[in-house]
Amino acid sequence: MLGRQALIMTSMTNAAAPAISTVGVPKEVKTAEHRVAMTPDGVREFARGGVSVFVEDGAGVGASITNEDYVAAGATIVPTAADAWSQEMVVKVKEPKAEEFQFLRPDLTLFTYLHLAAYPAVAEALLAAKTTSVAYETVQTPDGQLPLLAPMSEVAGRLAPQMGAHFLERHKGGRGVLMGGVPGVSPAKVVVLGAGNVGWSSAVIAAGMEAEVTVLDKNLERLRYVDQIHKGRISTLASNQGSIERTVMAADLVIGAVLVAGGRAPVVVSEDLVAQMKPRAVIVDVAVDQGGCIATTHETTHDEPVYEQHGVIHYAVGNMPGAVPHTSTYALTNATLPYQFDVAMHGALGAARRSSSIAHGLNTVNGSHTNTIVAESLGAIAVDALAD
Repeated sequence: MLGRQALIMTSMTNAAAPAISTVGVPKEVKTAEHRVAMTPDGVREFARGGVSVFVEDGAGVGASITNEDYVAAGATIVPTAADAWSQEMVVKVKEPKAEEFQFLRPDLTLFTYLHLAAYPAVAEALLAAKTTSVAYETVQTPDGQLPLLAPMSEVAGRLAPQMGAHFLERHKGGRGVLMGGVPGVSPAKVVVLGAGNVGWSSAVIAAGMEAEVTVLDKNLERLRYVDQIHKGRISTLASNQGSIERTVMAADLVIGAVLVAGGRAPVVVSEDLVAQMKPRAVIVDVAVDQGGCIATTHETTHDEPVYEQHGVIHYAVGNMPGAVPHTSTYALTNATLPYQFDVAMHGALGAARRSSSIAHGLNTVNGSHTNTIVAESLGAIAVDALAD
């Protein structure tokens, strides 16, 4: 039996005229963000469906995709961001920055990571422009999975121990601890807060580096799954204030991986607790693009990724997968393409009526919030955009 993606791709050649006939792919402008929202394979599939793709000059270079690659697949290269943004739908990787707000308009559909709970100014700009927006991170399947967040969660999770290990080095400000230790010397103590896609991926890599790894989560079934897969190589603890305090104070590296779909991440480590951590321990707060789960974290960039507070090194880059843009671009677009195609074929509202997953992805329509969790996190009320 064909899977959902295969069925969508098979139907492209038989599809009716698309509701959205042009798609723009602008170059990302967030600091050191080199991912791109569509690959040449994506361009080819859109072309088969009758949708023209306009890619900003050089948009794929950071991900090792050339203009020539796009042209060979059927795209048109346009010289400016304004040209890419002028299309009926724009697909991106990261939320629009302030300099891109000028491109928002009522007849635009924007499909990208938005994380509006952490970026209220973006929410305000989308509402003011009456732009229809669909957020990768709130697209949700009937079984509760987040298929467009998962691939980047996996990348960020796998990067987190790598970055933590780097900044544990003394010349980078850390304690001077080797993750795996050596015979006769204890390995680094790594604490992972959360056992979802980010946390599990972090724990797997940290364990592979031969660190001493403990994962905490409130979901005992998730912990049971981790324990069954890794057969005791990764320790699991039920998450509560006491277990968090004991493990964090003993840790060399703490990885924050707590997620609330669409909402602000809960703060599970207080500033007082950070102040009691080992001197020059390292925090990697992967949840920072949803506000962060460590009280002392604020978003940093790839250019200036860390800062010190209470003698603890904090790494809190909001677009961690941007450090490996080639891998991240292909991992992301493998997941997003079928959903992007649905929206192009049927329009955002039409696709949302056909698919509850895309309905969850709708964040703003005609000047109103449409996702309840996102709206509540911003102190607003959501409307039902699909009501007759």
